[in-house]
Amino acid sequence: MKIVRLDEIEGMTFPAGRTTKVLTGTNRLPAGHFTAGMVFISPDGRVPLHSHSNEEIYIIVKGRGRIRVGSEEQMVEAVSAIYIEPHAEHFLHNTGKEEMLMIFVYAPAGVVDHWFQEMTGGLP
Repeated sequence: MKIVRLDEIEGMTFPAGRTTKVLTGTNRLPAGHFTAGMVFISPDGRVPLHSHSNEEIYIIVKGRGRIRVGSEEQMVEAVSAIYIEPHAEHFLHNTGKEEMLMIFVYAPAGVVDHWFQEMTGGLP
């Protein structure tokens, strides 16, 4: 059995006001078919508008915000799960006064392009 502790995983802090901790992959949980992690989104922070070929789910564990998937936009709060089809543009914005906690799972496994794009200034 492989167990990882979230507090032992170094997170990636993004310019849009969130920290992502990936739970799967090398030296973590050995999932070969999907990637999963936790995202800590600061008040007014966000996951910028992006799309990718992976299908994905977001699970809002704590907080509230606004999500857009394709052309549909709604308010979400804990505890909600959202399915995101492959290639659908989507974003998540923490509209609350407290940190939002979101779990993501996408397949197939790997690192999605928008992380690199955001870190290099390619996403607003």
